[in-house]
Amino acid sequence: MSYIVLFEFPSFNIFSTPLLLLVLQAFIFAFLLLQRFFQKKYIPALILALLIFITGYHRTTYTIGFMGWYDTFRNTKINYWLISFSLAIGPLLYFYVKSITSSDFRFVKIDCIHFIPVFLFVIYKIIIFIYDAAQPGFEDTQNGFLKINLDEKYVQPLLGILENIQMLLYLAFTIQLYYKYKNKIHQFFSNTYKLELNWMRNFLFIYSFLFLYSIFQRTIEDLIIDLHWTQLWWYQFFSAIAIIYIGIKGYFTDTNKLKSLDFNVEKKKNFKSSAKIVNNDLQQRKIKLESFMKKEKPYLDPDLNLTEFSKMLKIQVSELSETINDGFQKNFNDFINTYRVQAVQEMLEEGKQEHLSLLGIAFECGFNSKATFNRVFKKLTNTSPSQYLQTLGKAY
Repeated sequence: MSYIVLFEFPSFNIFSTPLLLLVLQAFIFAFLLLQRFFQKKYIPALILALLIFITGYHRTTYTIGFMGWYDTFRNTKINYWLISFSLAIGPLLYFYVKSITSSDFRFVKIDCIHFIPVFLFVIYKIIIFIYDAAQPGFEDTQNGFLKINLDEKYVQPLLGILENIQMLLYLAFTIQLYYKYKNKIHQFFSNTYKLELNWMRNFLFIYSFLFLYSIFQRTIEDLIIDLHWTQLWWYQFFSAIAIIYIGIKGYFTDTNKLKSLDFNVEKKKNFKSSAKIVNNDLQQRKIKLESFMKKEKPYLDPDLNLTEFSKMLKIQVSELSETINDGFQKNFNDFINTYRVQAVQEMLEEGKQEHLSLLGIAFECGFNSKATFNRVFKKLTNTSPSQYLQTLGKAY
């Protein structure tokens, strides 16, 4: 296999040019998100700006390398100043997801603990440079004594292990946080399609993929064969592509949906000693709720949520949640959508599809998206809407 050898800087070639263009665009999106933070004081924008900037900044070493910097400037000191901020990636991922999925999120002083490792590493890199710069002959070499004999020999391998362990833990915590959020919104909203933040799922998938790819690449290098710098290029390229996608989606996706919502619903303390009385109270609330659903049909409102529903019934949110969860053995989302699916079935049995499309019927019955309608209908009936029509002997 033949490889291109770079001797002059800047060399624009198939390796350097894609990285250069992608990294520059990443910095642009980081700037735009930072501007949004200063204009709207929106914390997630700041965190994502830092994530994109750091991820793009880490591509800089390889970008200038493929452009011929190291071959042209043999005694460059850039290795001292292109400091790795990898220890900040995991915490930033966690706080970004937390800042979006928690309506009352505030970054407080205690949260700074998560960034102590990267802060200490930056100080260490500065100390390494100060010491090496003071040694004779430093101007004539690329890397000084501590950079070679301490940093590259011991610290960098140890740092790689620490980064992997930390990233694994933060990814696990962040993914758990995201799925807790998804479960939580089903307790509060009747339509969750716009709140599911599928972009967030893709965001976590991308960083998980990059993490696993880096582990795979490092394993090959440590146990099988040393990879050429052109083979290592693919990880840098995938990372650069990823941050452009994250920059575009992060900037144009509205992640401000939950800012004013309160998920803190505590069950009302019940001091009644008799289980029979408790059961009777729950049964009465069930009857009242069923009667209200049949008479008022609140499920036809696609924006119905637990808080608004409790106001309609003039009962506390905690009591309503308890009635639905304990009385019907369902979460709020499933409870409301059961009535919507039944309404759809009734309209189909009446032949309404002759005048309205299936989607039109779904919207009439309180659904607000085709994806939600199809998923919920199949979940509750074990068949798709079109298959259900066939069982009625009515073509669509």
